[in-house]
Amino acid sequence: MFALAKGSGDSLKGSGDELEAVTTLGTGDLDLTGELVSALNSYLYDREDSALANVLDQVPRAVRMAVRQYLKDRCAPVMGAFTECGPVEVVREAVFYGGIDDELEEYLEGAYTIGLGVRMSNERQRDGGVRWVIGLLNDEVSVPASAEPRTWAVPEGTKLARTWTSKQRASGAGPVAGALRVAADATDQDRWVRVHTLLQSHYDVDFEGSGTSEFVVDVFDSPIPLNQRCA
Repeated sequence: MFALAKGSGDSLKGSGDELEAVTTLGTGDLDLTGELVSALNSYLYDREDSALANVLDQVPRAVRMAVRQYLKDRCAPVMGAFTECGPVEVVREAVFYGGIDDELEEYLEGAYTIGLGVRMSNERQRDGGVRWVIGLLNDEVSVPASAEPRTWAVPEGTKLARTWTSKQRASGAGPVAGALRVAADATDQDRWVRVHTLLQSHYDVDFEGSGTSEFVVDVFDSPIPLNQRCA
């Protein structure tokens, strides 16, 4: 049994994925393969151990130890990386826009309408201009009703100036237009901005798949970062 080790969860530009060996099931345990895979994926999503423990109780001790050791060594929680069905996949990497305009809004509206996850960040170019880097994910990650509206972790060492969600949008502005307005205003003030989407559940228990899709705009107390290829 192998795990798909994803590239950096913070990148919009993609990176290679790898297969990593987790354990080996003997012929007498092959009927548990699907159940074990499902329990592992669910554990990565919500860190609920009971379903996984039930499966591991049915396999040999060596298999149980190998799975537990792999989870301990290689599976630290990564915000927004999983749904209950498995890893969130990047379906479109590093689409670049030179500014916030009707074309960019139309692009985001299309992604939002069909339920793709959005991650978007501004960066400074060598000539001083600003461009937007957008990545699309195959799904929006759900968060419980009472949880912070966030599935993209704030980078370590950074400080937020403010966070806006589409629940706060002005009357008459849709979620995409509202998010872009906040992002544009912050960019005009030379602030680093990141935008992402999520599904805010109506529930705190069994919260996956039922809720309201939201845009989240993080405005950092930092200048717009330089495109690293220009540094």
